[in-house]
Amino acid sequence: MSRGDGKPVLWQIKISHYSEKARWALDHKGVEHERRSPPAFVHMGIALAKSRGESKTFPLLDLNGRTYPDSSDIVAALEERYPDPPLYPEDPSERRRALELEEFFDEQVGPYTRLYAYHEIAKDRPTAEGMIKRGVAGPITFGARYTAPLMSALLQLRFGIKSDEAAAKARAKIVAGFDRIETELDGGEYLAGGGFSVADLTAAALYYPAVLPAEAPQLPEPPPAYAEFRESLAGRPGFRWVEEMFRRHRKSTAAAPAAEKVSAIK
Repeated sequence: MSRGDGKPVLWQIKISHYSEKARWALDHKGVEHERRSPPAFVHMGIALAKSRGESKTFPLLDLNGRTYPDSSDIVAALEERYPDPPLYPEDPSERRRALELEEFFDEQVGPYTRLYAYHEIAKDRPTAEGMIKRGVAGPITFGARYTAPLMSALLQLRFGIKSDEAAAKARAKIVAGFDRIETELDGGEYLAGGGFSVADLTAAALYYPAVLPAEAPQLPEPPPAYAEFRESLAGRPGFRWVEEMFRRHRKSTAAAPAAEKVSAIK
């Protein structure tokens, strides 16, 4: 869907659920684009430079000579530039509802699904080393035995992942988010507007670390404590709904290379 302005470039962390939100929006709209995945933690310097200090993390989207430094800003920019198929409901009240739900899952679910996943991975050395060896967190595929403790320390500094109190809060937030999904659906299929919207995309993408749908970027076998918590959620309607949103609306990107050129064909 290039219009002569050069392809959009998505700067991503391959396993990031916020990056998955941006990837999904690009693919949903069939936007031809390039993906770039610098090494973990190197990305922070790139983000600060490209966003002129607005952001220290990914995703970022280069589009029409501008850099958009937030997943919600990325969706809004894509919606303006590539309005079909829409992610914002046409009805103003339903649009407001969809955007309110997008903000809720951005703020009240996304940070906590990430924190809890890293909390348990950091406690399980084989899983952490396996992620590094597979290049899941970026193209750092050597010295996993020595790199894992360093990455754990950096994640603790960045997110406070080693706090048991923070992990307990994260689990509660994850459960509360599923409560919200089930309440908003009220027996329906979608969260706002009667069809797939930014609300559904955001909720499903930001639950990917907890649900691990087949269509999302794949991770190593989770640590036992994480697997047990995930199993406790698996019977919930909200959990099954996330899996269904991925099945219906997400093309698999699990085998995509770290830096790729993508043409999503509808």
